[in-house]
Amino acid sequence: MSYMGLDVGTTGCKAVVFDERGRQISDAYREYPLLTSKDGWAELVPSQVIDSCLAVMTEAAAARAGDSVRALAISSQGEAFAAVGPRGEIIGNAMVSSDARAAAIASNWSGEFGRERLYHITGHTAHPMFTLFKLLWVRDHRPEIWSRASRFYCFEELLQQRLGLEPAISWPLAGRTMLFNVRTHAWDGEILDAVGLDRSRLARPLPSGAVVGEMPASVARELGLPDGVVVAAGGHDQPCGALGAGVTSPGSAMYATGTVDCICPAFPLPVFSDELFASNLCTYDYTVPGMYTTIAFNLTGGNLLKWFRDEFGQAEVAEAARTGANSYDLLLQGMADEPTSLLVLPYFTPTGTPYFDASATGAILGLRLSTKRGEVLRALLEGLAYEMRLNLDILARSGIAANQLLAIGGGAKSRRWLQLKADVLNRPITKVAVAEAASLGAAMLARVALGGEDILAVVKQCVRQEETIEPEPARAAYYEERFATYLQLYPTLRNLNRTDR
Repeated sequence: MSYMGLDVGTTGCKAVVFDERGRQISDAYREYPLLTSKDGWAELVPSQVIDSCLAVMTEAAAARAGDSVRALAISSQGEAFAAVGPRGEIIGNAMVSSDARAAAIASNWSGEFGRERLYHITGHTAHPMFTLFKLLWVRDHRPEIWSRASRFYCFEELLQQRLGLEPAISWPLAGRTMLFNVRTHAWDGEILDAVGLDRSRLARPLPSGAVVGEMPASVARELGLPDGVVVAAGGHDQPCGALGAGVTSPGSAMYATGTVDCICPAFPLPVFSDELFASNLCTYDYTVPGMYTTIAFNLTGGNLLKWFRDEFGQAEVAEAARTGANSYDLLLQGMADEPTSLLVLPYFTPTGTPYFDASATGAILGLRLSTKRGEVLRALLEGLAYEMRLNLDILARSGIAANQLLAIGGGAKSRRWLQLKADVLNRPITKVAVAEAASLGAAMLARVALGGEDILAVVKQCVRQEETIEPEPARAAYYEERFATYLQLYPTLRNLNRTDR
C-alpha cells in the first residue's frame, strides 16, 4: 500500500509516491510558466497548473511498481487563487504570492478595517501577497470576473474539483487567505462582510488529514489509479514541509533553504504579541491538528547562491559541464574556511520577516583589495544566516522556541553550508533523509485520512534523521559578536538603499 503527496508550487508541481515506511517509490515533475506581463504582476494560468498536476499524478502512479496508491493529499503554495464560474470553468489567471499589484489596497483597506483587529482575527499582518487583498483588487478592477465567479479556489481546492470532489480547503491553507479566523477555524464573517463576499463562494474548511472524499472511479482510471482512492485535506506547502521534516512538538522547527530561506516551527496554542505583530510574524494552523505554526522567512535565500554562480562562477559552471559535477558543490568547496570580517545585508529581493520592505536593497560592507572571492561567497551565506538568527530571536522573545532545527531543501545537501548556519545560529542543525519533505508531509496526511492512524506515530515511522551538525564554539562566539553589528545594518542603510525614490 502506498500514498501520494502532490506539491503544487509557483513554477512547477511534483507528485511523489511513498510506501508505509516513508520511502520514496516514484516521482514526477512538471514546470509551468510564471507570467510577469507588467511590473509587480506575477500570474499563473490555472488550467496549465491543473493539467501539469494530472500529468505528474499519472506518471508517478504508472511508475509505482505495482504498489497501489490508496490515498493522496495536496501541499499547495499559499495565497494564489482562481475564479471559477458556475459550470466549474476557470475565469482568468491566478495571482501568485509575489504579485504586488494590491499593495495600495492592502495598506488602505487594512487601515480602514483596523490593522491590529485584522491581525487578532487572522494571525497575519497586511501584505499584498495575501488572498484577501488580491480578491479586493479583482472586485475593484475586474468587476466582470467578480460578478461571474461563483467560487474562488486556491490550488488545493481547484485540483480537488478536477478530481471530481466537493472541494475543501485545509486549515493551514485557509489561514494564508487572511479571510480565515485562526481561533474559530472558520471563514470570518466580519472580514467577509467588509469585502462583500459570501462564504458560499469559498470551499469548506477542514483540518489537515481529514477526509475530503473518495475519487470517482472514472477519474481514478483516467489517472491510472485504483478505485476507492481517498483524498485528504493537505496544507500550505511550508507546514507540509515541516511535517515531512518531522516537526511535531514545541522546540523543533523546519529550516528550509530553497529559493527562499524559511523557518517553520510548531507550538500548541496560538501566540499573538505586539512584537510578533510589529515583526510580521504570523500565527496560523499547523498540519498537526491542535497545533499552530508561523513562518520566518527571507525572500533572498538559495537564489543568492544562484546569483553568485551565474555572475562569478563561470569556472565552476564550465567544470560541472565537463565532469558532471554539481556547480553549487564546486562553488561551496571554494568558500572561505573561516568567518569573514565582511557584513552582508541579504536583501537582494524584497525582504521577508521581520520588515516586509519591498524597497530594501542588499549591501556588502568591508570590501578591500585583499578580499578574496571565497570570502565574499562565505559572507553572502553568513548574511542569510544572520537574518534567520534575527527572526529566531524575535520568536524566542515571544515564547516560540526553536532549539532543534531540521534542515531540508537544496541548502541541506552541503555539510559546509550547514556548519556555517549552525555556527551563526549557535544551534545544532539536523539533516533529514527525505528530499521531498512537502510531498512526504502531504502523503502522511493522506495515510492518516485513510486509516485513522495517529499522525505523530506515522511521522515517527516515516521520517528519518541523518547527521546532526553542532556549532563550533570559537566560530559561534565570533558570530555572536558580529551579530550585534549586523542588527544595525538595516536601520542604518534603510534610507540610503531604498529603490522607491
